[in-house]
Amino acid sequence: MDTERAIPSDRPDESWPVTESTYLYRDSWVVALRADRILPPHGGGEPFRRLVVEHPGAVVVLAIDDDRRVLCLKQYRHPVRHVLVELPAGLRDAGDEPAVETAKRELLEEAELVAENWTHLLSTWSSPGITDERMEIFLATGLSEASRGDFVPDHEEAEMETLWVPFDDLLAGVLDGRVADGPVAQAVLATRVRGLDGVGLGATPE
Repeated sequence: MDTERAIPSDRPDESWPVTESTYLYRDSWVVALRADRILPPHGGGEPFRRLVVEHPGAVVVLAIDDDRRVLCLKQYRHPVRHVLVELPAGLRDAGDEPAVETAKRELLEEAELVAENWTHLLSTWSSPGITDERMEIFLATGLSEASRGDFVPDHEEAEMETLWVPFDDLLAGVLDGRVADGPVAQAVLATRVRGLDGVGLGATPE
């Protein structure tokens, strides 16, 4: 094999032995904290502890209009004590609902928008050293306004601001550190690298 040209790839079929698993916190919500004791796959050594935040996964939507403006949100995030520039996003907490359908619902509820075209950009682990959260990131185009119906934002979402940001300005904010939310950076960079930040874009979900 020509190792210089080999494409690196994750190994999804490897799982280290778990000797003990204990829930440290779990309630009626979909997120829980678990402590596992694991062993290296080839033996040798004592079991060691790793904490796992169980998470159903999330969707993120970069919605861009025909003027190359991105619908952004400003929302307070208590763990980091910041009001962050974000994109419409939400938990995949509706059972087997396809990710793109969850994304459509979140765009409607958080931004009062619907989109004609949906493109799957990325699937990423948000922080695999501590959680099994998997993020599905979408590009939405062909936007139009719509009513969110009976949905009423609460808690931090009740204070959420919406704003339209030119794509190039958002990219600049990501690159110079003014916009530091990870999903925003991933969505913006993937859109630019794939050449999808122009006008009249769209594709069916992959």
